[in-house]
Amino acid sequence: MILYGDYHTHTKYSRHGHGKGSVLENASSALNKGLKQIAITDHGFNHIYYGVRRRDMSQVKDDILNAREVTGVDILLGVEANLISQMGDIDIKESDFEFLDILLMGHHTLVKTNSLDDTFKLTLANLFGSPYAPSKERLSRNTTSFLRAIDKYPIDIITHLNYGAPTDTLAVARLAKEKGVLIELNGKRINFTDRELLIMAEEGVKFIVDSDAHTPQRVGECNNAINTIFRLGLPISQIVNIDKLPKFSAKRG
Repeated sequence: MILYGDYHTHTKYSRHGHGKGSVLENASSALNKGLKQIAITDHGFNHIYYGVRRRDMSQVKDDILNAREVTGVDILLGVEANLISQMGDIDIKESDFEFLDILLMGHHTLVKTNSLDDTFKLTLANLFGSPYAPSKERLSRNTTSFLRAIDKYPIDIITHLNYGAPTDTLAVARLAKEKGVLIELNGKRINFTDRELLIMAEEGVKFIVDSDAHTPQRVGECNNAINTIFRLGLPISQIVNIDKLPKFSAKRG
């Protein structure tokens, strides 16, 4: 079983030291580990502290072109967008698709939302609410927000689903399957029960294994996800970046 690509990696463009390395360092690490492809997916623009700045994206693109030439690794330019409203809005503008090869989306704290109500109900309610026993109202609100985002935007990957914002996992996964969106098996954390994973697999949901690396050394390090695949016997045919390269729907126009 060979991991062909890692599509969730951060660099120094995730500001204030949140990402530690350069694009070239991430690509060099990928090369040393035998990866054929990676994506640079720094935190979305509305992350108050860690978000990549739009004005830096042209430099990120230049860094990618240089790293491709130096390492020979195919590198995609993306962003890990943030959910910023209960209506399913994320911090991506139509003009951003001119430079994006891949679009990831997940829930994060310290994010500028669309309204004070969104801040209270998406950010603060999840920050201070129980991750294990969410109220029905919060679970429904989170789930609906994710479903609206998946329906509204050409998202390629939902990152670390249920981390920081519990949802009806199966409802989100079923719509993701319908829309061709991949559910991430995160190299650091998997916030699904075994039962949820097995049901998703039985229903044909497609998964992607990613490291969520914030240092170059972590690129391609996905043992947590791979061990889960082996332990549960998840079908390798449904893991899009094991033994093959995935196809993304970016440039969706």
